[in-house]
Amino acid sequence: MLGTLTGAVWLLGCGNMGGAMLRRWLAAGLRPDQVTVITRTERALPDGVRWSPELPRDAAPDVLLLAVKPQQLDAVTPAVQAVRPKLLLSILAGVEEAALRRRFHADAIIRAMPNLPVAIGKGVTALFGSDVDGEARRTAEALCAPLGHHEWIADEALFDAVTALAGSGPGFLFRFIDALGAAGAALGLPEDQARRLALATVEGSAIMAASSDDSPAALADKVASPGGSTREGLNVLDRDGVLVRLLTETLRASERRNREMAAAAR
Repeated sequence: MLGTLTGAVWLLGCGNMGGAMLRRWLAAGLRPDQVTVITRTERALPDGVRWSPELPRDAAPDVLLLAVKPQQLDAVTPAVQAVRPKLLLSILAGVEEAALRRRFHADAIIRAMPNLPVAIGKGVTALFGSDVDGEARRTAEALCAPLGHHEWIADEALFDAVTALAGSGPGFLFRFIDALGAAGAALGLPEDQARRLALATVEGSAIMAASSDDSPAALADKVASPGGSTREGLNVLDRDGVLVRLLTETLRASERRNREMAAAAR
C-alpha cells in the first residue's frame, strides 16, 4: 500500500502515537531503510529503521512527521528550520497551521489528529491543510489509510472539536468501559467477570453499530422493548438529556484545553 512512497520519511519524536503510526506504515509496505527516527535518546526500533539524535543535515525528506509533545514545539524549531521537507505532517494537538508556517519551511503543511486505535489499524485520523496540492493530499491519505478511518476537516476552527471527539474519545470510552464494569460489580458480580462482560459487550456493540444501516439511536430502541429492563435503564440515561449533557461538558473541557495550547503556540 505504501510501496509507491519511495522518498525518505523522518519522524521527529517517536512516542506511543508516532511509534504506532510507524509500525502500521511498515506493515503496509514502507521500507525500513526509508525511515529515520530522530529522538534525543536512542530507543528500540523496528529492524532496518535508522535512529539519529539530530536531524540529518545532508538531505531533506519527502515526509517529516512532527510527533513531539506540543510543549516541545519551540525547542525543536531551530533544527527543523534547517530542512525543507516536501510534506510536513504535524500531529501536535492544538498547534495551528499558521503557527507551523511561521516556524517551518515545507512545500506543504498538513495537520493530522490520529487517535490511539491507529495501533491496530482501527483508528480515526482527522486531516487539515488549507493550501495543499493533489500530491501532498495523496501522500497524506496514503499514510493515513493503514491507520484506519480518515477524514478531511474543511474548517480548521473545528479541529479542536474533532480532537476532543476523536482524538481524546478513546480515553473517554475506556473510562466508560471501566465504569460499566464497576457498575456490574456494584450489583454483586465478581469484579474480573464484570470487567470481561463490559469489555465484550462494548466490543460487540461497536462492531454491530459500525456494520448496521441503522443509527446507534435506532439500534438502542430496537434493543429496548416497551416496558422491558433495557428501556428502564435507557430511561435513566435519557432523562433530561443527562448523558448528552455530560458528554458535551466532557468534550468542551477537552476542546478548551486544545484552544489553550493553540494560544500558547501562536
